[in-house]
Amino acid sequence: MELHGRIAEACEQYDRDADDIIIVAVTKTHPPAIIKMAVAAGIHNIGESRIQEAEPKLLEVGPIARFHMVGHLQTNKVKKAVQLFDVIQSVDSLKLAEEINRRAGEFDRTIECLIEVNCSGESQKYGVLPDECLDLVKKVNDFSNITLAGLMTVGPLIDDDETIRTAFGQCRDLYRRGQDIVGEQFDTLSMGMTDDFPLAIAEGATMIRIGSALFGPRQSSHHG
Repeated sequence: MELHGRIAEACEQYDRDADDIIIVAVTKTHPPAIIKMAVAAGIHNIGESRIQEAEPKLLEVGPIARFHMVGHLQTNKVKKAVQLFDVIQSVDSLKLAEEINRRAGEFDRTIECLIEVNCSGESQKYGVLPDECLDLVKKVNDFSNITLAGLMTVGPLIDDDETIRTAFGQCRDLYRRGQDIVGEQFDTLSMGMTDDFPLAIAEGATMIRIGSALFGPRQSSHHG
């Protein structure tokens, strides 16, 4: 798998241990067979970004991996999300966290959550603003049906390594401060995708979200 070579290279370059990097295979727009193939190839974490697309696929494949919600989650979709997913990486408001906590309680589940931070400053991106992040960490950490496991960010859509690394570095600094608040369960820093994951590894990512480097370009959605 060429991806593992690229990860190993980045880890060597930036003095990281490749065993510390978790790959979430993002299978949105791909059929259930691709999920099964990824799991058979040794990937244990699968990411999807839209509830209506993910639901039939995840129900078809069954609980063969840890399923991560990596896309924006609307409050009215939370009830489905807590039934389908093990991890919700895109918690970007107190309101959303409260709903996840409430719905997870109804199903007697504890959901692992990451707080999504907008470190790129791009207005079209989701995520809590960096200076509001730690306040949200403190509040969500008290919820009984959420295990607060770390932070997530999406790198800036720009062709400038320095700018990208600065954004990832800002998220890493917030992550370290979050660890002081939450403790050792706060161990996940999810940042980096196919195009920028080496820079995310350089800045301390523990989890990268990879789609096209594994499966090629996205397939057109069957849901219009």
